[in-house]
Amino acid sequence: MASTCSPTATATATATSVFETGKHIPVLLRAEPDGCPNSSLPVVPPPLQLLIATPSDAGEFPLLLFLHGYLLYNSFYSQLIQHISSHGFIVLAPQLYTVAGPDSSEEIKSAAAITNWLSKGLHHFLPPHVRPNLSKLGLAGHSRGGKTAFALAMRKSSTSLKFSALIGIDPVDGMDKGKQTPPPVLTYVPHSFDLDMAVMVIGSGLGEVKRNPLFPPCAPKGVNHEDFFKECRKPACYFVAKDYGHLDMLDDETNGIRGKATYCLCKNGKCREPMRRFVGGVVIAFMKAYLEGDNSSLVSIRDGHVSTPVELQNVEFLLV
Repeated sequence: MASTCSPTATATATATSVFETGKHIPVLLRAEPDGCPNSSLPVVPPPLQLLIATPSDAGEFPLLLFLHGYLLYNSFYSQLIQHISSHGFIVLAPQLYTVAGPDSSEEIKSAAAITNWLSKGLHHFLPPHVRPNLSKLGLAGHSRGGKTAFALAMRKSSTSLKFSALIGIDPVDGMDKGKQTPPPVLTYVPHSFDLDMAVMVIGSGLGEVKRNPLFPPCAPKGVNHEDFFKECRKPACYFVAKDYGHLDMLDDETNGIRGKATYCLCKNGKCREPMRRFVGGVVIAFMKAYLEGDNSSLVSIRDGHVSTPVELQNVEFLLV
């Protein structure tokens, strides 16, 4: 992005820091539906296996519910969610399923179930000095998880807690326009999303490009980030990372058959680290803006006052 004015030193330092590890030391925890932490008190286990990245130091922190992509494991996002957590957020990544067909209705219900469990059981699975602030709750999802996040935010399944921010990370609503997977989220009516919260959409420039003739693109035109942003209302922001692919925000190493498949199914960038740092940084900046009232990092990124880890091919904001 070209900058039209000189940044201040404060703005530069603030926004640059979101792309680096924050001041909090994160820990990665697991909560199992059939298990409980070492406690003599009765606990309510989560309805699904849950990966939690939380600051290890004492304090009260906002939350982000993060929904994984199609047929991926929540563990593939461990570096990303720890980056976000290091800036003072508790990130919850449920394993929505291990096998799934085209219909995402059950995923939406599962995401709602995890949301409804937070007030009942989350505190038992956190370090004793860490307190979740359930009044500051964000929702994010990658790929099909992005579609699921939008569907949940549009109340396709009821939740007892209110989300204040929504993030779609290269969201996908099917194979092509007219080939959406049920339940469809996109309506192809501009600004039609009825969302009572701020929205950010992050896209990958290579997501709509085929890796080879045998496989479709991982984020096809007609059902991808561009279409999701067109239906957003104010306030909303949009970033597209040039020369990076649909899975480039995953961990550097993703093991197993599914992990190895992430390297060969989609058109990828040269390496994952820059895209992962970018996604983590803009998520942090967006959460700080709309959950904590500090928009300095987000504005500095928007105005080109800082260098981002990736080259951006599109930046767009819809402001109230």
